[in-house]
Amino acid sequence: MNGSIRNFFLKSLILLTLSTFAYSDSFENNHYNNHGSVGLINIPTARFFDEEVHGVTIYDGTPDQKITLASSPYDWLEASFFYTNIQGKPYPGYEYQDYKDKGFNIKVRLKKEGYLPAIAIGLNDFAGTGYYSSEYIVSSYGINNVDFHFGIGWGQLNGDDDLKNPLSHISKNFNNRPTSVANKGGSFNPDKYFSGEKASFFYGISYKFKNNLFFNFEKDPTKIDGPRMPYPSEKNQFSYGLKYKLSNNFDISLSRERGSYFSMKLTYKNNPKASFKNYEYKKAAIGVDNNSYSKLIRNLEKNGIGVKKITETSRSLGLELTQFIHSDIALVEQIIKEASRDSGINKSIKKDIKIADLEAVKEIDESFNRNAKTVYERKTSRSFNTHTSARFKPFIASREEFFKGAFLIENDSEFVIRDNLFFNSNLKYSLANNFDDLRFPPKDTYPAQVRSDIKQYLKNMDSGILIGRAQLDYHLTPKQNHYLMITGGILEDMFSGVGFEYLYFKQNTNYSFGLEVFNIQKRDYDWGFGHLDYSNNIVTANFYYRNYGTIPFDMKVSAGEYLAGDVGSTIEFSRTFKSGVSFGVFATFTDVSTDQFGEGSFDKGVFFNIPIYGNLINYTWRPLTKDPGAKLVRRNSLYDLLVKFKPIN
Repeated sequence: MNGSIRNFFLKSLILLTLSTFAYSDSFENNHYNNHGSVGLINIPTARFFDEEVHGVTIYDGTPDQKITLASSPYDWLEASFFYTNIQGKPYPGYEYQDYKDKGFNIKVRLKKEGYLPAIAIGLNDFAGTGYYSSEYIVSSYGINNVDFHFGIGWGQLNGDDDLKNPLSHISKNFNNRPTSVANKGGSFNPDKYFSGEKASFFYGISYKFKNNLFFNFEKDPTKIDGPRMPYPSEKNQFSYGLKYKLSNNFDISLSRERGSYFSMKLTYKNNPKASFKNYEYKKAAIGVDNNSYSKLIRNLEKNGIGVKKITETSRSLGLELTQFIHSDIALVEQIIKEASRDSGINKSIKKDIKIADLEAVKEIDESFNRNAKTVYERKTSRSFNTHTSARFKPFIASREEFFKGAFLIENDSEFVIRDNLFFNSNLKYSLANNFDDLRFPPKDTYPAQVRSDIKQYLKNMDSGILIGRAQLDYHLTPKQNHYLMITGGILEDMFSGVGFEYLYFKQNTNYSFGLEVFNIQKRDYDWGFGHLDYSNNIVTANFYYRNYGTIPFDMKVSAGEYLAGDVGSTIEFSRTFKSGVSFGVFATFTDVSTDQFGEGSFDKGVFFNIPIYGNLINYTWRPLTKDPGAKLVRRNSLYDLLVKFKPIN
C-alpha cells in the first residue's frame, strides 16, 4: 500500500508541473502542524507565511502536549520554539510528574512554487535534547483546492528506513548518526543533521472543501519505537484530520494519528500587515483669527507631534519638534508637509526632532540659527501620564508543573519633571496566580544567584501592590551625535541600581556604539525597597549595526561583565517592521564553562514584540533560566529611543 500511494504522489507531482496551479502559499490556506511549523498534521510542507506573520499552537496528543510560538522574520524563513509535556515519561528526580522539554525549529525556503514545486529544508529540535530531533527536505505543489506534499526525513522522521541516505554519496560521515546528546541538551549538534544510514519518505495532501474547512491526510514515518518518546503502538503510518477555521486568526483541528489515537490542536495566527493601517493625516479645527504659525502648531499637535520652538529666516522655517507617537521619519515628514500646506506656509522646512531632549534628528545648523529669529517657543511644563491595563505573566515548564501564570493589573506612569528629567514607575497587583507550590530550587547557581531564584519572587506576588520599577532618567546631548543617560532607582523586578549609558549615534549611518556602567544591588523577594546581600559593578560595551539590503536585519554585539560577575559577549540578530513588530534571537558566551553552566551549555533565546489585542507585547524566552550571561532588563536604552527614526526595510 505504501508503495502504491508513493507512486501515486510521484506521478501526480509530475502531471501537476504541466498544469495551471492555484493552491499555493497564503495566509488563509497555510496552517501550522503539531510542531508549530507550516505543515499538515505531523509532517512539514514547503509552504511559508509572508514575513511578519506569527502564530501560537496549543497541541494535545499522546504522549506529548505542546505549546509552540512560530514567527516569520522573512518570507523564506520560519523559526519557532516550543515547550512540551511528555505524558507517562517521568521527570528525572521528580518521578511523580511528567517530563518537560524545550526546543527550537527552523525551516528555509530553497525555491518558490512555479512550474515546478516549491522546495524547503528544515530542522526540528535542532538545539535541544533531541526528543523531536529530525531534518527534512520537502516539496509542495497545489492545483485548485488540493495541495500535494512529498519529502524525505531523517532522525525522528525516519521510522521506515525506505532508502539509503542520499547524502552518503557526498560523504560517508553522513552514515553515522550519534545517539548521545552532548551536554545534556541545549547545544548545537551538527554531526546529527541529515545523518544516518537510511532515510524515509513522507507525503500528504490538504484538500479545501470550502473556505473554512480543510481535510488533511499524510503518511507519517515518525519513529515510535525509539528509546526516548513513549508513543503508543501504531496501527499504520497514516494520519488524517479536519481543520476548521473559527475566524481569520483562529482555527481548531482534530486528527487521528497513525491509527492509534486522536489529537486536538488550537492555533492562533496573525498577519500584522493585513491589519496595519496607514496613518491618515488629521486637520485641526482652526479659528479665523489664528496666524499661520498657530495653525501649523495646532495641525502638528493634532497629529501627535509636539512643537517646542519655531525659528524663521527669509527663506526657511526651523521646527524643533518633540514627539513619541510616530516611529517612521517618512511619515513625520509627510505630516509636516501637509500641516505646512494647510497653514499657508510655503517656506522650506528644517527640523530638529528630540526624544526626551535627545537630538534624534538634526537639520538646523549654526548657520541657520545665526540668521533666524524665534517666532514661537513653548514654555517648559511638567506633565504626568499614566496607563493601567490587565496583563498575563506566563511561567512555563517548571519542574513543579507544565504551565503556570498570573493575571495582573499593571500601572505604568511617567512624570516629566523637565524636558530631560523623567520619573517612571511600574506597579503590579496579582488578581490570580498559581505560583504557591513553586518549591524546587535550581540545580546550578554558578557563579552567583542573580536570575535562577525567580521562583522566590513569583511566590510573593500575592503580597499586595508590588513595585516593578521606580527610576529617574536624566538625558543629555553634550555634543552632536554623542548622548548620555543617567539612571537610578528600582530598575527592574529583581535589581536596583545607579549608572549611566553613553552612545555615539549618527542619523545617516547604519552603525552606533556605546558603553553602559552600572552599580547594581539585588532586590529582596518582597518587591519593596529592601535588598539582599548581593551587589556588583557591571561594564558593558555595545556595538549596533543595521543592514539595508536583500536581507535586512539589526545586529547588536555586546561584551563585558554580566550581573553574576561572569565575563563574555552576547550577539543578537533581529528584524523590525514598520508596524513595530519585531523578532530576534540571541546567544551569550562567557567564561563559565559548559560543565559549570549545566543543562543548556550556554545562555540563548528569542525575543519578540508582537500585537496582542492592539497592544505590542515584549517578551524574551529562554529554554532555561540560568545565572550566567544575565543582563539588566532596562526600560529604555539610548539606542532604543533614537533608532526609531532610522528607516526600516
